[in-house]
Amino acid sequence: MAKFAAFLAIVYAAFHMAALNGVSISDYTGIDLPLLPQFPMETWNFRVVHIAGALVLGFLMFAAYRVNTDDDPRETPILRLTGYALLIPVAIAAWTVVQFLLRLNSGELPVMGGLVTWPAFPGTEVYAQELWWYGTPLLIATFGAIILSWFERSKPQTMAASDIVMALCGVLVALYLVAIYSTAARNSVGTSFVPIGVAFAATAGSALILELTRRVAGLALVIIAGVFLAYTFTAHLLPGVLAVQSAYTWQRFFGHVYSDAGILGPTTAVSSTYIILFIIFAAFLQASKVGDYFVNFAFAAAGRARGGPAKVAIFASGLMGMINGTSAGNVVATGSLTIPLMKKVGYHRRTAGAIEAAASTGGQIMPPIMGAGAFIMAEITGIPYTEIAFAAIIPAVLYFVSIYFMVDFEAAKLGMRGMREDELPKLKEMIKRVYLFIPIIILIVALFLGYSVIRAGTLATISAAVVSWLTPVRMGPRAIVKALELAGLMSIQIIAVCAAAGIIVGVISLTGVGARFSALLLNLAGLSQLLALMFAMCIAILLGMGMPTTAAYAVAASVVAPGLIEIGIPPLTAHFFVFYFAVVSAITPPVALASYAAAGISGGNPMSTSVASFKIGIAAFIVPFMFFYNSALLMDGGTFEILRAGATAIFGVFLLSAGVQGWFIGARPAWFLRAGLILAALFMIEGGVITDLIGIGAALAVFFVQKVLAPPPDAQLDVRGMD
Repeated sequence: MAKFAAFLAIVYAAFHMAALNGVSISDYTGIDLPLLPQFPMETWNFRVVHIAGALVLGFLMFAAYRVNTDDDPRETPILRLTGYALLIPVAIAAWTVVQFLLRLNSGELPVMGGLVTWPAFPGTEVYAQELWWYGTPLLIATFGAIILSWFERSKPQTMAASDIVMALCGVLVALYLVAIYSTAARNSVGTSFVPIGVAFAATAGSALILELTRRVAGLALVIIAGVFLAYTFTAHLLPGVLAVQSAYTWQRFFGHVYSDAGILGPTTAVSSTYIILFIIFAAFLQASKVGDYFVNFAFAAAGRARGGPAKVAIFASGLMGMINGTSAGNVVATGSLTIPLMKKVGYHRRTAGAIEAAASTGGQIMPPIMGAGAFIMAEITGIPYTEIAFAAIIPAVLYFVSIYFMVDFEAAKLGMRGMREDELPKLKEMIKRVYLFIPIIILIVALFLGYSVIRAGTLATISAAVVSWLTPVRMGPRAIVKALELAGLMSIQIIAVCAAAGIIVGVISLTGVGARFSALLLNLAGLSQLLALMFAMCIAILLGMGMPTTAAYAVAASVVAPGLIEIGIPPLTAHFFVFYFAVVSAITPPVALASYAAAGISGGNPMSTSVASFKIGIAAFIVPFMFFYNSALLMDGGTFEILRAGATAIFGVFLLSAGVQGWFIGARPAWFLRAGLILAALFMIEGGVITDLIGIGAALAVFFVQKVLAPPPDAQLDVRGMD
């Protein structure tokens, strides 16, 4: 079964590459083979199949629980038999779906507006079939298997019966929805007239998505989605801004949620195209060992500096993090190498984990890919992708420069050394192989030459395989198949969380809570625009806690961004503001996914690691306010204005880092000088000429006091009484 699942992963990744590039078997053979997809697929159908494939792979590859040995006494044969018994309702639902497909293709149903009608109204035969022969057996099998999976134990090399049932239920959901969404019944989605079978399929599909999300991403997102689902059916009972006029029925809500206003909306649109494309690209980089070269190049370039491995983590994690799309995933990928080396040169394990978490999180704001965030932003706002990637340059530079300062000052305080020459790759050898950057260069150049993202990503992926032929690790057919398998497995988590985020987006779109939240922000802005921004920041971070970046941004953009736009903030600035805080939720206590992943590698305490990563990434909490007050930081303005804003902003984050870390111009400043540095940094936020001059003047005053008066680092203010 494990080999079968691996085969499905290969097929799944290959299917996406073919679908995204419009290639089918018949294009090359001239033969139309049955059961093989023809491209391009209709949008909703493609997204339904995309989610179904992830559900099948996820349940076959990620068991809820497996015992350690073949003779483990915790095996549960009775529960396994119970799981196989659930195949009976699966078979009933499958037989019914086949009957529906035959009926749709029979030519007997009337046509309206060019679409076949689906007579699933109460009192009709079809309605009874959907209710008793499709929906009821499907829900029995789905919820029975989910509950059973929490208790069933399987052998290491076998799959639990409940997991097989859930995979089959995922297929049945897709088969039914693809068939019905091709009829005129699709026009009733979101209304009380939606076919009851759609509501049944959506209920089962949503439950399967949340269960898979629980397995691959933890409970945080599932709990948040559960809160939103509970809100949907209780909103008519709530007071104030949360209230709705009338209750929503189960049929209307679940008939709405599995549409492009929910699960099949922007989050799945991006995961089914751009995200999975760049996951395949990352898998090819990994299989060809080109990705290893990026890390080794960073070691050769920065490893000799004080605290070298930490600076390597900044560069390597930023580069790889922008591609793979998840902060926690990037921590695991690069942190397994950088964290032990940071500990070796003297960083505390808490600090080592925090640096890796902060750097990996920063990869999500690094253009041109931005961990797929740029593509979601383009999908939601309609702003061209190239404009978004261009606007992200200075904020990304500010983030990574601030982390570099924090790391460097920490190393200086502790008197750390760099890595020895014999511990590092030879820089000359790395420079000789600089051609291995070609896939990244092709990607960037193709994007800015106006190629579509899909075409640019495909060219970069192919180039990764071609470039590998110039190295000892040459990608042949076997390596390409292995890369596709790896991509299929890597995609499961991000697809699951994007679909789960789609459930939340569906609740927001149906209930209109986002619009009411916008009105609340508008009222706050009447008192103080800064207060409204602070409130929006807190909501974006809270919504993002426990979620991967893409899901966090999608949800926060639905709730917070419309309100910011309504109070007069330009759409690009509003979405960047939300995006940044959704990203840094990965290093914000108490739920900091990237920090927790880093703590697992470093051996540090998860909470103390998250606090340390929050401190190291503190500039990321300031930068959004900087580009709110000065849009030149988002490339909006003349050349001189942009250069001045960038230079003063870099100086501001330098002062902030010096104040937070307690290291300024080669010495430890006294506490009141540190406060002065932080105050000077805050004056640099607005970006105005006067405030910049005040900030620079304050920094010069601190420098003068430290160099001339030289107060000791532990100096105290001498406070005397009246006597």
